[in-house]
Amino acid sequence: MDRVEHSERADPLVDAVRSAVRALPLGRGRDVLHGRWLGHPVHPLMVQLPLGSWMSAAVLDLVPGQQRAARALVGVGLAAALPAAAAGWTDWAELRRPQMRVGLVHAASNAAGVALYAVSFAARTRGRFARGRLWGLAGLAAVSIGGAIGGHMAFRQASGANHAEQFEDLAGSGWHAIGDVADFPVGAPVRHHVGDEPVVVVHEPTGAIHVLAERCSHMGGPLSEGDLIDGCIRCPWHGSTFRLSDGWNTTGPATAAQPAFETRINGSLLEARLRRLGEADASRTATATEDGR
Repeated sequence: MDRVEHSERADPLVDAVRSAVRALPLGRGRDVLHGRWLGHPVHPLMVQLPLGSWMSAAVLDLVPGQQRAARALVGVGLAAALPAAAAGWTDWAELRRPQMRVGLVHAASNAAGVALYAVSFAARTRGRFARGRLWGLAGLAAVSIGGAIGGHMAFRQASGANHAEQFEDLAGSGWHAIGDVADFPVGAPVRHHVGDEPVVVVHEPTGAIHVLAERCSHMGGPLSEGDLIDGCIRCPWHGSTFRLSDGWNTTGPATAAQPAFETRINGSLLEARLRRLGEADASRTATATEDGR
């Protein structure tokens, strides 16, 4: 996997497939597939149905008289594989290039498994259950390899992880002096620090000053280089949009909100502290009611 991650041989294919996935007219369905409404990616959840169905079919293949039940489970797995793959491809198109290289191998292994299970289902439908079992075992081996590679992407490469999760522990509690108010130009995001942790400061024309964690929760992109849009800031890497007032992720691919600060002016000095959990939850609960999350 390390060799695959650093190999540039598949990059032309990566670019072509990524462009095709991004060009799909999914609209708001793209955020649904990312799992923004849930708060974390839905692909790992969705793959449980095909994998569980196929594993159960393999068990029933060992039980006399359960051929039809096993065939039904193979069919359920095939039907469930399509939406799971759609969610996976949508997430894949917004990853870093090393992750996308490994992701192609992950997808290829799973595609092979789906094809093998399709052959298994066809054989079972024709009454060739022994042959169907063999094709099913081959399919199970392929999707198991694909699942292991998916685990590598999640736990070794942090694909789909919240890249701002550790910020609250590192930034600490209490009020922090950030800088003189005059240092923050109106209408432009500026990168500063709370202790050693980078934050993005936005001084609005209304006089309000907002402070968020600077590294995007999706893939760690620099929000200070992003665009300001209707009270939100958009990450320059993959387009995730966060509300300045409380860090809520209004559009994906980010599935986690951005750590946000309260601010106050002490003389001419801007100070900030992380929002208290209860206050943040109350604000986000109201938003969740509005957008269905």
